[in-house]
Amino acid sequence: MHTVVTRAPAAVRPVPDAYAVTAEFYDILQAEADAARVRRLYRRAVAAARLGVLDVGAGTGRVTLMSLAESRAEVHAVEPSRAMRGALLTRLAALPARQRERVTVHPYPLDRAGPAAVADVAVCHNMVGCLPPAARESLWPAIGTALVSGGSLFLHLPPGRMPARTLVRLLPEQRVGAHTYGGRLTMSPAGYRIRTRADYWVRDAQGVLREHTETFWMWPASRARLTGELARHGFVPLPGYDEPELLAVTLAGPR
Repeated sequence: MHTVVTRAPAAVRPVPDAYAVTAEFYDILQAEADAARVRRLYRRAVAAARLGVLDVGAGTGRVTLMSLAESRAEVHAVEPSRAMRGALLTRLAALPARQRERVTVHPYPLDRAGPAAVADVAVCHNMVGCLPPAARESLWPAIGTALVSGGSLFLHLPPGRMPARTLVRLLPEQRVGAHTYGGRLTMSPAGYRIRTRADYWVRDAQGVLREHTETFWMWPASRARLTGELARHGFVPLPGYDEPELLAVTLAGPR
């Protein structure tokens, strides 16, 4: 396992960690369901990787760990959030040394991390919706640089449009010893963005012990729009992947 440490440009330091609260609650409340989704969406592609797997927005490591288990390729995990990266590194530390040696952890966004021609498979899971359009336009060429020619990108699609009304999803509560952890996600339209509020709580038999709230912004993007954006950077649709949640493209021709 390698953590790539570079000096961040002064103009981008410090950056508030948008996931400082969620990092504590994500694994206990959402990771089991997300791990099943990760296997369903990417397992076949990752198993076919020969050079490397690029996990963009690795979070606490669901795609990274699945990639280590399903392939023998090198894995590059890109995770700018210190809180999420801490959970990722803790999980990697529990792996056998031979698996850890195949992982490089990049602590900056991909366009600043700068790996070149390190992978033949790239995955963007559950992260593209959190990028404004300008940031997506920086991401696509960075992925193209990190992939070898003919490499493929598998992208978990964000919401395709604004919600017509506020949507609330209650996360299944989980018991940890004497404490019960719970959460709720509320998505509401706010101009051209989606406001996503995450409410978390911890309670025992006497009542609520802690409550926390974190707000995220999301930018809707349809499959057609993302396909068009990627086409401008040399990506073409990859046949054979029919999952409605997934956009699969490949980097065509020499760069």
